[in-house]
Amino acid sequence: MSAVPDRRAAVIAGLGCHLPPDVVTNDDLTRRLDTSDEWIRTRTGIATRHVVAPGVATSDLAVEAGRRALDSAGGGADAVVLATTTPDRPCPATAPDVAARLGLGQVAAFDVSAVCSGFLYGLATAAGLIASGTAGRVLLIAADAFTTIVDPADRGTAVIFADGAGAVVLRAGDPAEPGAVGRVVLGSDGALSGLIEVPAGGSRQRSSRTAAAPGEEFFRMAGREVYRQAVGHMVASSRLAAEAAGWNGPGDADRFAAHQANARILGTAAGELGIPPERRLSNIEHVGNTGAASLPVLLAQAAAEGTLAAGHLLLLTAFGGGLSWGATALVWPDVKPC
Repeated sequence: MSAVPDRRAAVIAGLGCHLPPDVVTNDDLTRRLDTSDEWIRTRTGIATRHVVAPGVATSDLAVEAGRRALDSAGGGADAVVLATTTPDRPCPATAPDVAARLGLGQVAAFDVSAVCSGFLYGLATAAGLIASGTAGRVLLIAADAFTTIVDPADRGTAVIFADGAGAVVLRAGDPAEPGAVGRVVLGSDGALSGLIEVPAGGSRQRSSRTAAAPGEEFFRMAGREVYRQAVGHMVASSRLAAEAAGWNGPGDADRFAAHQANARILGTAAGELGIPPERRLSNIEHVGNTGAASLPVLLAQAAAEGTLAAGHLLLLTAFGGGLSWGATALVWPDVKPC
């Protein structure tokens, strides 16, 4: 009887992020929107956000974050997974271009689309590539130039969304070592896809042979219902992830990293999970909601600041369009972001 191969886990070995240098403050937004700094802060928790300059695309952000993650890991990768809602073009995928620009050669490279849950969907995908033996090292990048699909005149979304990229390098390793990715809890509900959408630009609108209605090229979100769905699904998936990791519950987490959607959502979800404020990682005040990039940017910044350290029990969760959501729990490794 042939021997059963040892199980291979995907282990976090490198970390990096990149935010575009241009910063938009709340005061900047008040010059063109019927809003105020106080209104934005109290409803979103955001004071500033980074935005791409004209001509800067998602791939530009992804390349910089990917390069930093590769430097952090001290090596290359034989596959690239890019989680994004804002690809450079509808076709082809953006990941092959990113891989080429990073000098990785003709490696496997493809995009994953799960909106703000993209990093966790990408993490599960990258872990699967490693577990199956398809790849030994995977560069997972989450990048969004989200402001390119937001209506600048929409107070409900223009104050929230921003641009950025974060990346991790995953290598084959042992399931018991720090940084090993275990079960990633994932879910979706397409029956509610209209709560978060860009109505125009896809095959449904194009096949109608009619021009899109004004504003349908922009991102739309039903804020109140999204809030309810986000809290419910992030809490439920976090509990499942903690159980899968063998914890007593989410309260075992030393650090809680949730997609930086909105300060109110984060506070409510963490409260329902029994995670006290001092264990919650957050950068939303100065970064805003960067879509799929939110979680890896948060991890890179927290690791650089020392608020996330080796040995911490880390609980990750996200919610996004689709509807889609996910969570996972792991022991944070000794990795230094670049």
